[in-house]
Amino acid sequence: MDASPRPQAAPLIDGFGRRITYLRLSVTDRCDLRCRYCMSEAMTFLPRAEVLTLEEMEAIVTAFVERGIKKVRLTGGEPLVRRGLPALARAIGRHLATGALEELTLTTNATRLADHAEALYAAGVRRVNVSLDSLDPERFRTITRTGDLGRVLEGIAAGRAAGLAIKINMVALKGLNEDEIGDMLRWCAAAGHDLTLIETMPLGVVEEDRTDRYLPLDGVRRTLEERFGLIADGHRSGGPARYALVPGTTTRIGFITPLTGNFCDGCNRVRLTASGRLYMCLGHDDRVDLKQAWRTGGRPALDAAIDAALGLKPLRHEFRIDAAAPAVARHMSVTGG
Repeated sequence: MDASPRPQAAPLIDGFGRRITYLRLSVTDRCDLRCRYCMSEAMTFLPRAEVLTLEEMEAIVTAFVERGIKKVRLTGGEPLVRRGLPALARAIGRHLATGALEELTLTTNATRLADHAEALYAAGVRRVNVSLDSLDPERFRTITRTGDLGRVLEGIAAGRAAGLAIKINMVALKGLNEDEIGDMLRWCAAAGHDLTLIETMPLGVVEEDRTDRYLPLDGVRRTLEERFGLIADGHRSGGPARYALVPGTTTRIGFITPLTGNFCDGCNRVRLTASGRLYMCLGHDDRVDLKQAWRTGGRPALDAAIDAALGLKPLRHEFRIDAAAPAVARHMSVTGG
């Protein structure tokens, strides 16, 4: 297909006047962990024939960059289980050199980060988010069902050694890891990592009742403010987190609150799945098939499909933790959070 740029490609603006500058690309729905709040223990993943090739992913990302995307995050599932991921990062990273792209980042569980950290840095990645919900080995295995905390910590250390800034993402789970939040923040501050706390989201059917694990972060933040003397901070990383600074350190703590504090008014992102479906909202099922558009009509059809998708982007999600069914049937691993 012809991947040559169009002159003066139209910017990405949705029906509510929001400029879309952030693309999250799920390179695979597969993962080597089975986190309880994210997926079922026995998952059925996409057949490999339905997944975009790395070359197709790079071509579609290039089209988005030419239309105004400034930040690309590689996600999964677990992105580092996708063979050839460093090569894809290099291909996308070339847009950093031209200034068309401002940042290329990655979200990972870090089980394989030690093997890829240097290659990611060479590709232009400068910071990664690591999903880590407990520093207790047994509890970590309980949450992930299969995880080895030692491998994750080795991956984090290797990332830092390669020059990558590390931010820890911790899903706050009532009765499971809420007693560790303060210790996690203290550990992050000592190690020089930022920390983001995330409320559990009603995505996909899992074995556990999410209502039992839902921990509102407004109360958690008040507790941490009293305990650590947090200072409100206006830092923005391009996502929905709202930050505070831990006094006497360089560590920021972010709060992502899809349930207690809707953040959709400033939404600047869209999500592309490994199968080529573009979702405009994490909490809605409206989507457009960019794989089909690209394979059948090249760049003109791709641009038309993206334009159609912009018209489908809703004003906000409708997450409710007490709903009888999840907000959407797809699991978090499909669209990468």
